[in-house]
Amino acid sequence: MRIALRIALAASAALLTLGVAQAQEKTLRIGTEGAYPPFNNLTADGQLVGFDIDIAKALCDQMKVKCTFVAQDWDGIIPALQAGKFDAIVASMSITPERMQKVDFSHKYYNTPSALAAPKDTTLKGVTKEDLAGKTVGVATTTTHFNYASKTFTDSTVKGYPSSPEEQADLANGRLDAIEDDIVVLSQWLATPDGACCKILGTPSPQPVEIFGPGAGIAVRKGETDLVNQLNAAIDAIRANGKYKEINDKYFKFDVFGSGT
Repeated sequence: MRIALRIALAASAALLTLGVAQAQEKTLRIGTEGAYPPFNNLTADGQLVGFDIDIAKALCDQMKVKCTFVAQDWDGIIPALQAGKFDAIVASMSITPERMQKVDFSHKYYNTPSALAAPKDTTLKGVTKEDLAGKTVGVATTTTHFNYASKTFTDSTVKGYPSSPEEQADLANGRLDAIEDDIVVLSQWLATPDGACCKILGTPSPQPVEIFGPGAGIAVRKGETDLVNQLNAAIDAIRANGKYKEINDKYFKFDVFGSGT
């Protein structure tokens, strides 16, 4: 009887160990764009790098799950999530009411303002509707920046692009009068040889919350409340333990998280 009991206990322990190992091996598939430096970008050898990627890895470590990454064009990133291609989007996606009809979001993990850039020799004096009247403004489509430009610059031609690099190239080549994007993305581009042509023209003020939302969050499929709660707890944890600041300081000279919670 004692031998049988020992065997049964040993078998139970083995099953428990296996269960723990399987739990530790859980994989979270992360979708990101790979064309939005310094937040996410594909290197020449096909590696995904950037602030979004490092934050996602830190959150996975905090949640004790394995991360894998999938590069996905921005226009199709929400449909790809809904189709099960990945489990979460970490791609600088602003939390907006329109998107919340399609996906659920974590709390924000950063918040930076929109801005406009123009050639250094521009005659433009500001970033209002009147300033941009009659001009052509380039903006990446299906973004909050595009929504703002389309609703605000109604006396301008708002030209959509698949991603930021295309609009930047057209501005540098004289095919646009201005472009609108995240101020960090624009500032990083302006610091490169390709962006030496241009300057920050200004930031729209105020930044309407109904368009831009409270910041960038992590999107998951509707109804996945447990995953949202885990992500929220992990965001809070890396903010508290210094990991967020470590990643922040790798890319920025200011707190990209922004004000508020």
